Amino acid sequence: MSAVEQRSDPVEEYLTTLEAALHGPDRAKARLLEEVRDGLTDAVAEHAGRGLSHERAADQALRDFGTMDDLVASCQRELTIAQARHTARSVAVTMPFLLTCWFLVRNAGDARDWALPWTAQLIAVYLAGTAVVAALLAAGALAATGTLARWLPTPDELPRLVGWTGTTASMSIAVATLALATASVLATNWPLIALACSLAAASHGAMARSVRVCRQVARLPIMEPAVSRLPE
Repeated sequence: MSAVEQRSDPVEEYLTTLEAALHGPDRAKARLLEEVRDGLTDAVAEHAGRGLSHERAADQALRDFGTMDDLVASCQRELTIAQARHTARSVAVTMPFLLTCWFLVRNAGDARDWALPWTAQLIAVYLAGTAVVAALLAAGALAATGTLARWLPTPDELPRLVGWTGTTASMSIAVATLALATASVLATNWPLIALACSLAAASHGAMARSVRVCRQVARLPIMEPAVSRLPE
């Protein structure tokens, strides 16, 4: 190590701190950080063009950008909406798919197979209702954060609603997986039911992480964004 330690780039330190403070989908987060990087780079170049050294130009650009807390709150709003869209899309796609699998398995089985576990009929009704409601709420959330966001402000509580809708959907998938596993033991067409059970388990695993992150980011402090809204 040299006797005089060179100072690290303040812009890179700032971006590293910002990245650690933000939570949301990786792709949306990367795009947002790139926007901030471009803005800071342009500001540094502008100040350097006025005769300042790179270090002083970077410090001035960071001061012009505002406090880290304000920028984190502004950027987090974008990522929270992006995460809500990601979770809503997962629910909107997964629930109808799972419901279709359930009814295909139900109609493919022998009548006596399904007469044995009568509770499976109740579970099917529960799953159908939950799937329809969750899918409709998810579709509404996608519209509210997409097309409608051009004319109407996105409700602050929407990400929280999406998170709990996803939680309900995820729990219903877990119930469906257990019901299918039980039915596969009692039914003669157990290979088909076992396949549907595997698909349900995989769907639950894929949705659970997105739902958990959505609930987490919905609790973070946010403010009106200083950068353009991210679509994803």
